[in-house]
Amino acid sequence: MFFADVLETEGLGNRGYLAGGRRAAVVVDPPRDIDRLVSAAARRGVRIVAVAETHVHNDYVTGGLQLARLTGARYLVPAGAAVAYDRIPVADGDMEEIDEGLTLRAVATPGHTPHHTAYVLEEDGRAVAAFTGGSLLIGSVGRPDLVEPRLTERLARAQHASAHRLAAELGDDVAVMPTHGFGSFCSSTQSDGERSTIGAEKASNPALLQDVDTFVGELLAGLDDVPAYYAHMGPLNASGPDPVDLTPPRPADPEEIARRLADGEWVVDLRNRVAFSEGHVAGTYNFELEGQLATYLAWTIPWGKPVTLLAASAEDLARAQRELARVGIDRPAAAAVGSPADWVRPGERPASFPRGVFADLAAARKRGEPLVVLDVRRDGERSAGWIEGSTHIPVHQVHRRLDEIPPGTVWVHCAGGMRAAIAASVLAASGREVVAVDDGYAAAAEAGLPVVTPDES
Repeated sequence: MFFADVLETEGLGNRGYLAGGRRAAVVVDPPRDIDRLVSAAARRGVRIVAVAETHVHNDYVTGGLQLARLTGARYLVPAGAAVAYDRIPVADGDMEEIDEGLTLRAVATPGHTPHHTAYVLEEDGRAVAAFTGGSLLIGSVGRPDLVEPRLTERLARAQHASAHRLAAELGDDVAVMPTHGFGSFCSSTQSDGERSTIGAEKASNPALLQDVDTFVGELLAGLDDVPAYYAHMGPLNASGPDPVDLTPPRPADPEEIARRLADGEWVVDLRNRVAFSEGHVAGTYNFELEGQLATYLAWTIPWGKPVTLLAASAEDLARAQRELARVGIDRPAAAAVGSPADWVRPGERPASFPRGVFADLAAARKRGEPLVVLDVRRDGERSAGWIEGSTHIPVHQVHRRLDEIPPGTVWVHCAGGMRAAIAASVLAASGREVVAVDDGYAAAAEAGLPVVTPDES
């Protein structure tokens, strides 16, 4: 009897898989921190005999090369992928024996990338699961615009054909096990659902319900911002990532923290946004650990800029370090654990700024206070509606566009509060008076703020 275990990387919205039989297993699309997979295989009592990549990933650093070297497994990479290391090039129809009666069959599914390959797990010749990578997702497909702008429409059409091929060749009961689509920006649209089958996708996935022209038109019209760090992931994965190093960073004292801030380096406070607003080292940025730390820090920070991490505990620091290594931020320059009282120099006091909700913003407007409303949501979110008179700068651009924000106290909001806290910390570090709106966007209209919808604009 086969098994297929899910290994979630929630902060990035991705999944890897450990699948096999009684004695041996294959890993599909492993994250960089491979110790999780080694432990999972040990718990199952199986040997990893193959590691398979569906494509050269654009959103995270793979652990595939290192896992294959560590375990001696065969490293399966699509033949069309240009990589700089030894691997087993996989073409459409190739078969890989995993365990007795259990094989992996490669299925060419271009679209997310030109070389994308899905893998069908077959037990005694019957398909039981499809590892679809970035091709057929739960209620969606992978976005086709991450490789080369000139290829986007062609890849979108290929994505439609690939989804239909999988639906036509596989039975309705075959499990669909994608890598992307659980919050990943590699998904063309976000969708609900934790598990699915080919039959369920036939009944609900637009790629399988729409004609190709309708599908391509809607897909391309709905594509939103691409995280900037994606530009570095593909080349890193193609060249062969170094083994991950999760040993603790060098500790920093208050003098070093102050020096790094004075040198223009990034010092990141990982505590939650409430604690940060109440007290922090002046000049530090707040990317809370419970948010999408890896995505938003890697998206925002100038690539290669040294980063020092401040955490409430050693456990939080280790977790953050692991998350950041998954997107190529390998070694923090330094780190400190504790609270702002431990991080400021003698004679200095922590800085702070207020938080509020949309009702507080409405009240401040009624009082005629000189203020600016800064919307830091993405373009796609903004297009559905916005607060009248607000300035719009997506959160990942705020640190580069500070001069575009009008004078006055800046009330900064997003859809829920996490991204507003990031932007508020950036503004406060630049010397602006700021209020972080920690509230759901729907509350803006409920508070009486004038909200513009596209039909009214």
